[in-house]
Amino acid sequence: MQYKNGKEVLPPHLLKELQKYIQGELIYIPKKTNERAGWGEVNGSRRLIKQRNEEIYRLYRDGQSFEELERIYNLSLDSIRKIVYKVREVNESKN
Repeated sequence: MQYKNGKEVLPPHLLKELQKYIQGELIYIPKKTNERAGWGEVNGSRRLIKQRNEEIYRLYRDGQSFEELERIYNLSLDSIRKIVYKVREVNESKN
């Protein structure tokens, strides 16, 4: 989030109206709900986790056991299973 001066971004009539309610303080104006980025979309976390999960599935498909993947990725056995089954399901629905 970046600070903006109201004088620089708002039309004068809107600035005067806002000054009736707040002056000299910071105010947060949220994005429209349909314009909000989803979790991890801005910083790339979502993409990295998707890549990791696809790699886990590929390694499982190529013969790694759940236990080996658990040690490699430092995730619980339950998490590894969920990832493998979910990625498999997504890949099968694409075909």
